[in-house]
Amino acid sequence: MIISKQNSLVKEIKSLHDKKFRDRLGVYVVEGIKPVKEAIELGLNIRDVVVTDKVCPLVPNHDRMVVVSDAVFEYLSEEVTPQGAMAIVIKSPNVIKSPTGNCLLLDGVSDPSNVGAIIRTAAAAGYKDVYMTGECADPYSQKAVRSSMSCIFRVNVMRGELDALLENITLPLVVADMDGQNAFNFNTDGDICLVIGNEGRGVSERVREKAKYTVSIPMENGVESLNAAVSAGILMYGLKKKA
Repeated sequence: MIISKQNSLVKEIKSLHDKKFRDRLGVYVVEGIKPVKEAIELGLNIRDVVVTDKVCPLVPNHDRMVVVSDAVFEYLSEEVTPQGAMAIVIKSPNVIKSPTGNCLLLDGVSDPSNVGAIIRTAAAAGYKDVYMTGECADPYSQKAVRSSMSCIFRVNVMRGELDALLENITLPLVVADMDGQNAFNFNTDGDICLVIGNEGRGVSERVREKAKYTVSIPMENGVESLNAAVSAGILMYGLKKKA
């Protein structure tokens, strides 16, 4: 059992709170008994599984399992009430390729909780490919991973500069914007790429220029906008029915 916060593995895992070190090491943290079990059962490329002694029997056996003290785990955790289990998962290669069906482009979505929630809904709605510009929040931050409820495992996340993404997105872009046509009257003959812009600024001018359609969600009672993740969820399901 590791009991020292100065242990080299402990120090390295602690550093993963910082995006710079997640990028440098090519890994991210998944925390919680259920997400860790899912990661193991799905056969993800896991570098380490870190558990406390009492939680160890609740997690499937893994050849890179490390037991730490409660104090060390609390030091490593970003949770208010740590469950005593985390996995260090190796990121999938960031290979930008064409979509295989309806997909998403996140154009500067900056809140990690929104990013995670959108990924979760994308997995549920069958949008398997999620493209993200460099201005987006890191989908591998613990806040985003937590909000995705393990769905970061279930979609293809591709990150890059906008022009590189647009070169590979072969579907018509449908921008979500309050000035667009009613999304529930919108119709198209095939798959689409739904674009969700920054929470404050909306989509970039470059994307507006490339977009084939602009759609909006009708609102009442003087409400002018919705949370980005809520809007994305409504539109993913609404547009999928029409596609």
